[in-house]
Amino acid sequence: MLGYQLTFFTQQDRSHKGRPLAQWLVDEARAIGIGGATLIPAAEGFGHDKKMRSVHFFELTEQPVQVVLAVTEAESKRLLARIKEEGVNIFVIKTPIEFGMTGEL
Repeated sequence: MLGYQLTFFTQQDRSHKGRPLAQWLVDEARAIGIGGATLIPAAEGFGHDKKMRSVHFFELTEQPVQVVLAVTEAESKRLLARIKEEGVNIFVIKTPIEFGMTGEL
């Protein structure tokens, strides 16, 4: 199939409606029928503000987090529309891809 890889970048302490933003994204993807999402915690990173964020032994709030999805064009439109509708402002990379199960490509 042809579609997009959506990669969202956030951090552990960002939330939406009382839930971690990354988990909210995964839950919304599931709710609108997307077949899968991967939530990836990172050790370190920096964003547009140039501030370094990393995992600390006792404090995980600034831990960088990615949510990665492989979606069809229609799924991409539905998810991005839902994010906009909720007023969520998050950095995303949208890359054209070909995806499927091995043996299908």
